[in-house]
Amino acid sequence: MPAMDCQDSAPFASFGRSILSLRREQVHSVDGGGHRDSLVGSYDVEIEAFQKRVAGVFLDLASSFGDELLSLPWLRKLLDGFLVCQEEFRGILFGCRDGRQAHLSRPPLDRFLSDFFERSVKALDVCNAIREGVDKMRQWRQHLEIAISALRGSGGGRPLGEGQIRRACKALNDLTILLLDEKESPCILNLRNRSFGRGGKETRQHRRVGSAGSASSSGHHRSLSWSVSRSWSAARQLQTIGNNLNVPRGNEVAATNGLAVPVFAMSSVLFFVMWTLVAAIPCQDRGLQTHFSLPKNLPWAASITALHEKIFEESKKKDRKNSCGLLKEILQMEKCSRQLVELLDPVEFPLTEEKETQLQQGVEGLLEVCNALKECLDPLERQVRDIFLRIVSSRTEGLDCLSKSHHSE
Repeated sequence: MPAMDCQDSAPFASFGRSILSLRREQVHSVDGGGHRDSLVGSYDVEIEAFQKRVAGVFLDLASSFGDELLSLPWLRKLLDGFLVCQEEFRGILFGCRDGRQAHLSRPPLDRFLSDFFERSVKALDVCNAIREGVDKMRQWRQHLEIAISALRGSGGGRPLGEGQIRRACKALNDLTILLLDEKESPCILNLRNRSFGRGGKETRQHRRVGSAGSASSSGHHRSLSWSVSRSWSAARQLQTIGNNLNVPRGNEVAATNGLAVPVFAMSSVLFFVMWTLVAAIPCQDRGLQTHFSLPKNLPWAASITALHEKIFEESKKKDRKNSCGLLKEILQMEKCSRQLVELLDPVEFPLTEEKETQLQQGVEGLLEVCNALKECLDPLERQVRDIFLRIVSSRTEGLDCLSKSHHSE
């Protein structure tokens, strides 16, 4: 993502005062006040409320304590926040709450929306890749369950036998191999995999929208019909989502009745959430080097920037540098399984009291991870699915509005 020059973002320094007041003066001079002026005022209130909502969501996420960051519950909280922002954005853009019809096809708003829908379509592939990662984590959990079951003994206070130790070691070694394969061979994926998408066809009307609907229908159908190809790269996909994500200038804000502001905000939120998912969850050709910069004077920029910096710093830590995902539970899984393998290979019977204590601690660590995966993976997958379907629905609704706006002019 290209750096966002703060000089370009200077109008945002006094957003409520200069840009919106300039826009009111322009509208008033054309229409002499009246209905259009009240419409602009309504937009101003909603846009400001939307920015505050985005700021609140990410401030709450950035305030999480160290152990919470990048955990499964935290990630679910992030996705909940995204869905809240998406719904607020939809309300502003399509005027669904009070029947307003924004003139979405007028330049430069049509270009901003075209770019936003294009980014959204590209985010669908990330959602599918994340689903693949969730499936892999379910497989890892199965190996954890085997190891835990073996190391908990046969009950009745009887000591562990050699067969149970061997069974646990095999499960943990198999898990280690899977984790190493994920790190060293990230491109092992089937050409066609499951997807959240449901087969559907765009109308001819959607394909004729023009510049505002320039996201290719072929790319849209590709994302809806299968997951990702063997040559697909999460790192490259993030770069394409973040390309040309520039702050709208003052004249562009005025020309769009301020709607360029929430479009830019939602584009930035979309980019950050997809980047965070790729950082946390195992997926194909992960890469976090995408440049991310926001103007400091946007009301929501500080919290998103702080989160980005925290996550990037986590990725540079020694114990996470070569991890297949920054998720807290993955780190704990790797650490506990490695300690247990070292403890049990070789093992002498009977176990010493010290080894039994260490073994019990290792099992408790594995059990904690296993329970977290069991509790959170299914809801997380449903949230990613909801995001996928919301993106598709929002894009379809946007193309409908654009088409109607074209025909009404």
